Amino acid sequence: VLEPEPDPPKLGMLTTFDLDEYVHEALRLGAVGFLLKDTPPRELAAAVRTVADGQAMLSPSVTKRLLASYVDRAPSRAEAARGQLAGLTMREEDVIRAVARGLSNAEIGRELRLTEATVKAHVSRVLAKLGLANRVQAAILVHDADLG
Repeated sequence: VLEPEPDPPKLGMLTTFDLDEYVHEALRLGAVGFLLKDTPPRELAAAVRTVADGQAMLSPSVTKRLLASYVDRAPSRAEAARGQLAGLTMREEDVIRAVARGLSNAEIGRELRLTEATVKAHVSRVLAKLGLANRVQAAILVHDADLG
């Protein structure tokens, strides 16, 4: 079993293969650079110095694809908000939508035919369930989820 070096060498990969799986594996194994062999000599020399300093250096085409893949995988703000709201009961969702419309507990109670105390309990439970500090945060979440 190999023990990690206290100060491991900096690793950059130079290859003709512009394949995402090679990039991902090289980075996963600790490479801080990934360049293609068609990199101009001056840029290659600069990249070697950059990698030796422990800084990241990726071919522009690799950087562009990695960023695009990250953006494609990242959930949209609406999807993330809807995911956060997914654990609510139908009644809790009704209450938080009313909160998002700016209604008071008394107004929500009249609209949903609940006592004000019951509405207050629902609001408190929803805020706690969602990890929110106040009604404004709840309204923003509902708005982000496009449920308002």
